[in-house]
Amino acid sequence: MELFKPDFGLIFWMFVAFGILFFCLWKWAWPVIIKGVESRADLIDKGVEYAQSAKEQLDNARAEADRQIAEARRQQADILREADKMKTRIIEEARDAARVEARKVMDAAKLSIDQERKQAEEALRKEVSSMALAVADKVVRQQMADSAAQRKLVDSLIDEMDRTN
Repeated sequence: MELFKPDFGLIFWMFVAFGILFFCLWKWAWPVIIKGVESRADLIDKGVEYAQSAKEQLDNARAEADRQIAEARRQQADILREADKMKTRIIEEARDAARVEARKVMDAAKLSIDQERKQAEEALRKEVSSMALAVADKVVRQQMADSAAQRKLVDSLIDEMDRTN
């Protein structure tokens, strides 16, 4: 049972060894440990500051990204409105051009129809006049078969020429 009842000398030397160990730790190890803990605390503080700074930068970047996205959406809406206006204007211009072209085609068709009508009228007049001449020729030949009728015609033509002179 001696293990549970230590001797006074054992206790004394244990306190002396503890004191020397405590003195050595207090003199050399404790400042190093404190310095390490303080440097670690400084490092942690710097990390926290860096994290806060990074969070602020991230928040600023998000705000800037949101602003740029909003600006891009506004520009997109402006571009779409402008494209719609251009589409409408192009359609109107195409309609106007089609109307002008249709009017030109109609005018050209009317002109062509008028020219063809005039040509048809002219051809009809020529044909009618040639038929009339043919009929008159036949009538005159029948009436002029007689020499007395021929003399009467020549005399009347000479009388007309005398009157005009």
